[in-house]
Amino acid sequence: MPRLFIELYLDEDVDVLLATLVKARGFSARTMAEVARLGAADDRQLEYAAEQNLALLTHNRADFEELARDWLASGPTHAGILIAVRRPVHDMARRLLALLNDVTADEMENQVRYF
Repeated sequence: MPRLFIELYLDEDVDVLLATLVKARGFSARTMAEVARLGAADDRQLEYAAEQNLALLTHNRADFEELARDWLASGPTHAGILIAVRRPVHDMARRLLALLNDVTADEMENQVRYF
């Protein structure tokens, strides 16, 4: 069944206010604190996100680019990785909401996007 809206999983390095701002606009967002996964290794965080069909949002470009390459080479699928430049949270929210309104969950599958 096609998935229209991207559901987010915010890495612990992303301001939790971003989740609140995104939820206020009707989108789904979970933080690692909300699901009691703070401190888990990056690969375990991506596994969890993939199992839950959540696109992982992070500032951790180097580690998640490497994980994305590894996953692409080995075959498992994920719901996407969003890599954000550190900006004021309201600026990030504006940019993220534009992406969420333009890209479907199906289009995000196995993709790495930067914003």
